Amino acid sequence: MTTIARIETFLVAPRWLFVRVETASGIVGWGEATCEGRSETVRAAIDQLAELLIGRDALRIEDHWQVLTKGSFYRGGPILASAVAGLDQALWDIAGKHFGAPVHQLLGGPVRDRIRMYGWVGGDEPSEVRDHIAAQVEAGLTAVKMNASGKMSPVASVAELNGVVARVAAAREVLGDDRDVAVDLHGRFTLANARRLAPLLEPYRPLFLEEPVVPENSHLIGEFVRSTTIPVSTGERFYSRQEFLPALQAGIAVAQPDLSHAGGITEVRKIATLAEVYDVQLAPHCPLGPIALAACLQIGFATQNYLIQEQSIGIHYNRGAEVLDYCLDKTPLAFVDGYVERLTAPGLGIEVDDQAVRSAGKTGHAWRSPIWRHRDGSYAEW
Repeated sequence: MTTIARIETFLVAPRWLFVRVETASGIVGWGEATCEGRSETVRAAIDQLAELLIGRDALRIEDHWQVLTKGSFYRGGPILASAVAGLDQALWDIAGKHFGAPVHQLLGGPVRDRIRMYGWVGGDEPSEVRDHIAAQVEAGLTAVKMNASGKMSPVASVAELNGVVARVAAAREVLGDDRDVAVDLHGRFTLANARRLAPLLEPYRPLFLEEPVVPENSHLIGEFVRSTTIPVSTGERFYSRQEFLPALQAGIAVAQPDLSHAGGITEVRKIATLAEVYDVQLAPHCPLGPIALAACLQIGFATQNYLIQEQSIGIHYNRGAEVLDYCLDKTPLAFVDGYVERLTAPGLGIEVDDQAVRSAGKTGHAWRSPIWRHRDGSYAEW
């Protein structure tokens, strides 16, 4: 029987929220509902949504998604969308295990055999950037992403802009012409700053410029797109097709939904289809754990307009646990020449270490977003 019998959540280090769904026949599906800095709130939302799932058939995934997202008068937002995302991933994991197939097979079958990966690099100084990128290249990656800056003044100084350019120049020097660097503006830039910076970065040919304005100012993104030849990406803080539509219409080149925030596999698959209509590539946001990463890859293996995949092995947020620590077998997510080979095991394609998750869940975590301020004491976007 595929009747849903039990739903559990686990707050685990470094900052993740795992969801475990078990059927009456003992099939277990895993999802990741991490909402960085708000996971306890998402956990409460999952407890409430569980009332709509217990006793129901786990295989009615689309129907459950409709009820979970629309079954209340008040809809949307990161908390509800993240709660639904974790449950949705777990239901797809169950479906794959029930039918003995990886999720991408249930989505129509593979369109590729491997997916290109990129890693995050830090470093406030060009020399540090060089060292960090060299380490990622040594690990086998052919692409990296870096923050353009720390906090930025509303109207940037020459020194602030030159600092960004120097770091990107250092990245290009190490990577050469055969590897890529993406630059994340992280919503820290005003439109004016972003427009001033973009022409300075064009000689270094970034793979894309990410989130040039905060999501609530996405009505401005079209003006930025028209000001640069660099491909523009955004979407890690969009939670539905409806929120992506204006950005797609504005001319972005890369859509970056987060599988743990944007309604899970069910909604991101639809976002990918919508993006294809606008000749836009998919590069899901994923600075999270192994379950979210596996869910992203399952979408990627079945989606034609899939550019590259973010992953967070070694990222500075990972204190207390690393991405693969909760996997019984780490080999499915290993890098091979900068790629991950197609996952073939049933469900999401990884085997979660139940005992390790339960043990880590006893300690939990209380990760919070940093609060930044400008020199005058006013709040600064981070």
